[in-house]
Parts: sequence; C-alpha cells; structure tokens
Amino acid sequence: MNEAELIERCRAGDRAAFAELAAPSRERVWAVCVQITGNRHDAEDALQDALIAAWKNLDKFCGTATFGTWLYRIASNAALAVVRRRRGEVLGERVGDEYAVGETLLADSVVDGDAVRRALFLLPEQFRVAIVLREYAQLGYAEIAEHQGVGVQTVKSRIRRARTQLVDLLSPALLGAE
Repeated sequence: MNEAELIERCRAGDRAAFAELAAPSRERVWAVCVQITGNRHDAEDALQDALIAAWKNLDKFCGTATFGTWLYRIASNAALAVVRRRRGEVLGERVGDEYAVGETLLADSVVDGDAVRRALFLLPEQFRVAIVLREYAQLGYAEIAEHQGVGVQTVKSRIRRARTQLVDLLSPALLGAE
C-alpha cells in the first residue's frame, strides 16, 4: 500500500495504518529525538509526543513533502519542547555534573557517542537543530530552512558553524584519547 492510501486509512481512524505509515521513519525520528534531547528518557517523551501530534494533526498534512519529512519536523519540535521544559531541572544539572567530573569522562565517552551528545547540548539551539536535522534526519537544506523559517544560506551557515564548534568542543576529548 502506498503512502497516500495509508494516509487516507489513517484519516478514517485506522491506527494500524498509522503504525505502518510511521514505521519506515521511526528509526530516524528516534535518532532526531535522542540527538536533540540528549537522553533516552526525554527522547521517549519526545517521540511519544511527536507520534500523538502527528496522529491528531494528520488532517493538516498536505502532502507537499513526504510523511517522513513531516514527521521529522514534528519530532524535532517535540524534542525541543521537551528540552525547554526540562532545561532547568535535567539539562542544567546533568550536563553540568558530567562536565564537572573533568576531561577524563569526556575522553572516555568518545567511543560510545556520549561526547557528541554532550557537545551538541553546548551548541546554540538553532545550530543544534540544523545539524541534527541534516546529519541524523538526513533532511536537505531547503527542508531545514523551511523548518527553521530561514533561508537556505542561513541553514548552510548554521551547519558550518555547528560543525566548527563541535570540532572545537570535541578536540580535548580526542586529544585526551591518544
């Protein structure tokens, strides 16, 4: 069954069709949620919020992009909402405590990707979202520009600056790993 047929079944209330529609995007949507929120607990909340929002707002899906692209946008917004809600209670304490331990923890975590997640949290939100949507959701510059409400050149600049900042943030970890 194609995407349009699944969407029509969903709009008629078929939850199984929704599960089938969302399934191909689920892994990448999960990656977007994890990379933006930085932890599994918040990512689970964001993913659940995104799927509920997509189900409830399916009538607003106009089909100019694929369902997956639309779902990534909802997921990134849901993840950002979770981050904003928890900024004071979780992110400030968690990131602060982990960095307070020192460079050894950062160097040790490069192998499993924790260093990248922590470095992503240190980026300004607009840079973090742009690079996560590009690298994890694999969206094009135009799609990211539409999501962020800016021009394509601004997106390219944000991604370039995010990459530069990530290299700077991760350099101590890489040097410490040698």
